[in-house]
Amino acid sequence: MLKVVLVALDRSDLSQAEVTMLRSLQLGPHSKVVLAHAIPVDAPDAETSLDRPHGSSQEQYRAIEQQLQIYQGELPCPSHIEIVCGDPADEIVRLANIHRADLIVIGSRGLSGMDRILQGSVSSEVIERAACSVLVVKAKGGGS
Repeated sequence: MLKVVLVALDRSDLSQAEVTMLRSLQLGPHSKVVLAHAIPVDAPDAETSLDRPHGSSQEQYRAIEQQLQIYQGELPCPSHIEIVCGDPADEIVRLANIHRADLIVIGSRGLSGMDRILQGSVSSEVIERAACSVLVVKAKGGGS
């Protein structure tokens, strides 16, 4: 039985597919879900705390928090929300380690070729570096 599942969500349509997939896992009442969102930071200032967004990013933070709370309401088991700033792959793996996740659920946009090289693949990085199993939810119609 899965005790802790970390779900890496962004603000795309793929997030709803991840939550739907999560519900299909039929988690028990003793399972815990961590709904996580990593806000990418381009060039962090050494003197700025990365725990939470600053200034104009507060509105973005609140919008993300509200969306995660909606997903949280759809779950049949206890859940927790984590919103962090930093490299998404680094933060997802870090949170999975902190919460001792048994499984990470993450979406994949299905990028290939030059798009994958230029934009990177968070899901591929997480698969490579995670200490637990990773379930990748693909975008409908996504390529390989």
